Amino acid sequence: MPSQHAKVLILGSGPAGWTAAIYAARANLEPTVLHGPARGGQLMLTTEVENYPGFEHGIMGPKLMELFEAQAVRFGTKVVQAWATEVDLGKRPFTVKTLTDGDFTCDTLIVATGAEARWLNLPNETRIRDAGGGVSACATCDGAFFKNKELVVVGGGDTAMEEANFLTRYASKVTVVHRRDKLRASKIMADRAQANPKIAFVWDSEVVDVLDTNGNKRIRAVVLENYKTKARTEFACGGLFVAIGHKPNTELFTGKLDLDAKGYLVTQGKTTYTNVPGVFACGDVQDSVYRQAVTAAGTGCMAAIDAERWLEAHAHG
Repeated sequence: MPSQHAKVLILGSGPAGWTAAIYAARANLEPTVLHGPARGGQLMLTTEVENYPGFEHGIMGPKLMELFEAQAVRFGTKVVQAWATEVDLGKRPFTVKTLTDGDFTCDTLIVATGAEARWLNLPNETRIRDAGGGVSACATCDGAFFKNKELVVVGGGDTAMEEANFLTRYASKVTVVHRRDKLRASKIMADRAQANPKIAFVWDSEVVDVLDTNGNKRIRAVVLENYKTKARTEFACGGLFVAIGHKPNTELFTGKLDLDAKGYLVTQGKTTYTNVPGVFACGDVQDSVYRQAVTAAGTGCMAAIDAERWLEAHAHG
């Protein structure tokens, strides 16, 4: 299969990827977006999005991504469902190999492959989460849906403490479940959580099952197992927040682009430039701090503008 060429090739189809495509397409750069099975990124796992500007009454996550894609396509973006398996960034044009559609070459590459929340990998957790039944990995995104409910947060690091503290704005009570007998979080974050009167702790325990209300896919409780005694107990709750970290989708770029200690792509200063000229990164793949749709979209805009200016400077466009 002959290779296909693009001035701007975008890997990823979340808010960052589609926004980069919209800006690149409007600049007449004829971008191509490659997306794998997870079309639309993490917002495809979100039910209602209430904090994206412009939608007074909220919008469903998949619908928001549908609108992003339609706008990108309207301006001339080519969309290909293909799983990228390998990249060659050692020479120009860059090459991206795919599992089903052969090779793609490009003058500039925008990496918007995102990050994935680490889940507990329990069958019922997945089923209830996918049904929008009260399992989440983002307190900032979903906390307002849990007013006056008792919630469970799983984790013992800074992220878990941040999530727990944030959720006390809405919840009647937050219980942190941690598999050790002390927190891994920094002292200041641990002290803040432990001083919060609405936060309780269950130590030496893990969530081993998630229970719904008679099959209607709405969480009613979690099952806790004590590491030391192996005793199991049912713990009633109105929501479960999994805060055991995120995993950036950077496997393709190990040894080819600079990564930080957490595996996120490193960008230069206040730009989206990576350490390889002509390769740009945007969205959650390079953001371990904010991880919001609106910030991802903002960096997608930046990446497209950076790519456009780079092409102009190197006489490709």
